[in-house]
Amino acid sequence: VQLQASGGGLVQPGGSLRLSCAASGSADISYVTGWFRQAPGKEREFVAATRWTGTNTYYGDSVKGRFTISRDRAKSTVYLQMMSLKPEDTAVYYCAQGGVIASTRTYSSAYSYWGQGTLVTVSS
Repeated sequence: VQLQASGGGLVQPGGSLRLSCAASGSADISYVTGWFRQAPGKEREFVAATRWTGTNTYYGDSVKGRFTISRDRAKSTVYLQMMSLKPEDTAVYYCAQGGVIASTRTYSSAYSYWGQGTLVTVSS
């Protein structure tokens, strides 16, 4: 599985961005896709996750109500719509996939495949 993250950039506080994670290769339909982020000097943080099937979505506490994860199976792409962005959302955002069980979906070590990361900078 190869993952390509895109959509990052510079945005003012309160603004919006949509990140994309395009998957290619032999991805298992049961895989979980997660978004993580890592700010300078900080540990990688869980942001959101979803599966290719079903309707369940999961979010980290710091982004609940502001970020929305969605998927387009036909395009093998998972999106992260980010609204009401804050300076503390500044980070490199990574998408990841793997056969993740529910209790470990927030752990980066549970994911087998990673994209290259896309930088989001929230600043005036």
